Amino acid sequence: MSRRVVITGMGIYSCIGKSLEEVGKSLYEGKSGIGVDLVRKDCGYRSPLTGIVERPLLKGVLDRRLRIGLAEEGEYAYMATLEALRTAGIDIDYLEKNETGIFYGNDSSAKAIIEANNIVAEKKDTTLLGSGAIFQSMNSTVTMNLSTIFKLRGVNMTISAACASGSHAIGLGYLFIRQGLQDLVLCGGAQETNRYAMGSFDALSAFSVRVDAPAQASRPFDAGRDGLIPSGGAASLMLEDYDHAVSRGATIYAEVAGYGFSSNGAHISQPSDVGCTVAMERALADAGAAAADVDYVNAHATSTPQGDMVEAIAIDRIFGASRPLVSSTKSMTGHECWMAGASEIIYSVLMMQNSFVAPNINFETPDEYSAKLNIADKTVEKNIDLLLSNSFGFGGTNSALVIKKYKP
Repeated sequence: MSRRVVITGMGIYSCIGKSLEEVGKSLYEGKSGIGVDLVRKDCGYRSPLTGIVERPLLKGVLDRRLRIGLAEEGEYAYMATLEALRTAGIDIDYLEKNETGIFYGNDSSAKAIIEANNIVAEKKDTTLLGSGAIFQSMNSTVTMNLSTIFKLRGVNMTISAACASGSHAIGLGYLFIRQGLQDLVLCGGAQETNRYAMGSFDALSAFSVRVDAPAQASRPFDAGRDGLIPSGGAASLMLEDYDHAVSRGATIYAEVAGYGFSSNGAHISQPSDVGCTVAMERALADAGAAAADVDYVNAHATSTPQGDMVEAIAIDRIFGASRPLVSSTKSMTGHECWMAGASEIIYSVLMMQNSFVAPNINFETPDEYSAKLNIADKTVEKNIDLLLSNSFGFGGTNSALVIKKYKP
């Protein structure tokens, strides 16, 4: 059995907007969501730069019994899922009567763990942690909370794959539906933005220190880049079997056409152009598409010298002849880590729906590798029928997704 898999709902909560409408406008205008968090300096951070994501106020929106189990990233995921369900035309009554699965990317819950341990260290009494501590601190916090809140009774798994987590979550949801194991799967990714979550990255000197100009600090593919900017939020997508979507009269936003993956099997933190290439080639083959069919590539490019270089080599290797437009939305959002693979699908679908390619802002001077790519340094009006989105992570995990404009 091989079924068509379509996207029937989307929700986003990020530093460039808290709704699809806000985010679409920011993408078109090339608006940055990067700012300075002075608390990080007090904590010993080398860089105080981060994506500025507003914490949602859930009191009065969600019952306290459900709120106490939500970690920060779970709050973002809840908000994104509300919008995804609304755009999918699905309410809680439907979810209670119809089996829906969930694959969600998440690879940390640092704040909940550290704060719980601080209480125990100070008070010497674990009973003071409260009943929500365990549910906030587990890596599966997002899926366990969303499945409970929204009455999801299908497959239920957290995908923990570093910065490719959100992309792999969508890939697995696609495979489960295509093979007939589920009709509906909520997929996505979430990332906490608190100071506890990013200290170890800062310790690697991975972050930009362009503090005097936060909006210009994230510079994927630019020769003057000096590191990435951490960011976060959440992105939720409803994936659905095509026939199932048509039968319930759902709006179809796009079609998931291909999924490719690989593991570098080498250095734990250094990327590989070979691994990137394999993932992209597999995604194209799965979609039955040639490189020349792709109109746009949403690059993983995080604004680090080596990561951008390796991906540029891989993109040129596959697309050198056809030269599709390329941009990294991380130039505006910073690196949304565990959510990035999911949010960047939403960003790309918004571009597809509105016929434009969002700019790779702050791209002023190419290096010898990015000079070979057709990088959009400003917004380009462009019809997009087929796009590819890359996500790569520590440990050598690689994911690529091919998205097709919906045609009945």
